[in-house]
Amino acid sequence: MTEHDSGIRLPLTADEELLAAGQPIVEALHTDAERMDRMRADLEMGFTALAGVQCGVSVFGSARVTSDHPDYLAGRRVGAALGRAGFTVITGGGPGVMEAANRGARDVGAPSVGLNIELPFEQGSNPYLDVSVTFHYFFARKVCFVRYATGFVVLPGGFGTLDELFEALTLIQTRKVRHFPVVLVGSYHWGPLWDWVRERLLAGGYVSAEDLELVTLCDDADEAVELLRMGAAAQGLAPAGA
Repeated sequence: MTEHDSGIRLPLTADEELLAAGQPIVEALHTDAERMDRMRADLEMGFTALAGVQCGVSVFGSARVTSDHPDYLAGRRVGAALGRAGFTVITGGGPGVMEAANRGARDVGAPSVGLNIELPFEQGSNPYLDVSVTFHYFFARKVCFVRYATGFVVLPGGFGTLDELFEALTLIQTRKVRHFPVVLVGSYHWGPLWDWVRERLLAGGYVSAEDLELVTLCDDADEAVELLRMGAAAQGLAPAGA
């Protein structure tokens, strides 16, 4: 068990066990060889479960919004638009915007995938999934978010959403992945951040003008889908509805 800021004792996760392995945590009993086997099993589980995914799009956003929130409604529209265009919708499998995008896919009969993660607090899978996978390790989950997607749609969210966004941009900037569109939906949320990127990172020489072109901001689900269609075409792929 590990102690939360509130004083509540929470179960130790595989990530925490791995990263705190040098500390005297009673539950940290695995050898490195056993950890490697568990990591391999996580990846193998994901690869097996997602082997049939065609033209996936990973959709990210806040887990905290409720079903009447504008961001939830936007996520549902995005999921439906992606589904109608023939894409498989992939999310983190949880509540909020993730649920909304999966629900939108379900609305139009499109494949809906959730890649959940073991957390010290409960995050159950949302009820709109055709395929649900729960990973022990964040890195294995992140590999699958990229491996089975032709692009990312990022709706408003917090630290986790920012993590996925900037990790994707780093992969593209360093040419670890190519022809990979990243669409930010919700200019009210992302506009100020992108202004900061221009005013601080670009002006300071920390990124190039070409790097800013890796991202497109929009507010319309159909516009986002069209950008993803173009990205899929650049990869030689055609969604089922194209």
